[in-house]
Amino acid sequence: MRALALIDGEHYPDVVCDALAALPYEVVGAVLLGGTEKLRGGEPDYGVPLWDALGDALEQVDVDVVVDLSDEPVVGPRRRFRLASRALAAGLPYVGADFRLDPVAFAPLDVPALAVIGSGKRVGKTAVAGHVARLLARSRRVVVVAMGRGGPQDPVVTEASPVLEDLLALSRAGRHAASDYLEDAALAGVTTVGARRCGGGLAGRPFFSNVEDAARLAASLGPDLVLLEGSGAAVPPVEARRRILVAGGHQDAETVAGYLGAYRLLLSDLVVLTMCEEPLARPAQVDAVRTAIAEVDPRLPVVATVLRPRPVEPVAGRRVAYFSTAPPAVHDRLRDHLEEEHGAEVVLLSGALANRDALRKELASAEAGRAEAFLVEIKAAAIDVVAETASGRGVPVVFADNEVRPLAGEPALDDLVVGLADAVAAEGVAA
Repeated sequence: MRALALIDGEHYPDVVCDALAALPYEVVGAVLLGGTEKLRGGEPDYGVPLWDALGDALEQVDVDVVVDLSDEPVVGPRRRFRLASRALAAGLPYVGADFRLDPVAFAPLDVPALAVIGSGKRVGKTAVAGHVARLLARSRRVVVVAMGRGGPQDPVVTEASPVLEDLLALSRAGRHAASDYLEDAALAGVTTVGARRCGGGLAGRPFFSNVEDAARLAASLGPDLVLLEGSGAAVPPVEARRRILVAGGHQDAETVAGYLGAYRLLLSDLVVLTMCEEPLARPAQVDAVRTAIAEVDPRLPVVATVLRPRPVEPVAGRRVAYFSTAPPAVHDRLRDHLEEEHGAEVVLLSGALANRDALRKELASAEAGRAEAFLVEIKAAAIDVVAETASGRGVPVVFADNEVRPLAGEPALDDLVVGLADAVAAEGVAA
């Protein structure tokens, strides 16, 4: 294997040369990351071509692995993760004295694919994926492949727009009836293929998944484009020509761009920042996330957005109980939106879909008893608890989508998405 070594001037050159010779690789170059304490003037001779930056070296030399022989104080943990991210984004393992990091292994797919990945759970990734699917389905045949922690044992095709009775039947059969692929099918109105995954590595590779099989099943349906949707911070292990990263404007900047978050940024062609509003995220916090992203890739487009509930059928003039996963800090804003833009009277606003005990207490409350309809996000316990309760009481259920709204002055999200899809189509199938 051909190796590129990362070295520093805090080691004597003869020590570094002996270490290079002892490596079980053919070392074809080195990157001098800094440090001068052990250098005696002039450029030291390490016996291999030398670069000052990892990115420049990777563009000029063909290697199979990046080996890190550097150490503190030249390379601390933060810089090391940034270096690792650049190596992984180039498709190379990053190896050190007591660690090895591998990039996500992307299985080939014989149809063009676009991926939507996330920086974590509950950042609005499915809302963005649904928005992308609806937008692109206007002019293309789109099939979504969504993986989740509660996905099916074998990949399952769901035709567009399943109704409540379909989801209740799945739930009563013991299935997770609010999995992302079902949410996509119901709210985006496109055919989906459901998959499952367990675990996620630092770089986002699932420990176990059937996503590759699901992607092949999707390809067999004859789509113009397969939309691959990640799960939490896990990345679909299937090749895509372009990727959209969904991150929260309320997240810590180091979560988005530090550690191996930088790897996800380097894989991506567009960042959609969600929840960019107070009190979730103050302007200074959103700016900090933008700055951190620009440090990794200053050319990466970023669009700041907010999420707003959109009932899939009219709720004007009705008393509704709204069930969501939204944090309490934005409940008043969501209530105002539903009342002012959709004409509903919100008698209960719950963010407890992911907490079944709290959810059942709210369903037993007097406020829920006043509701003429339950407005529900398709997440977590939406079907097995909320919809089942509504069915038992004879209360209608209305599904709620999460609309992605760019802030004033932001780049045109839809134009950027269509541009990515056009590029995917022009380039054809990933090699």
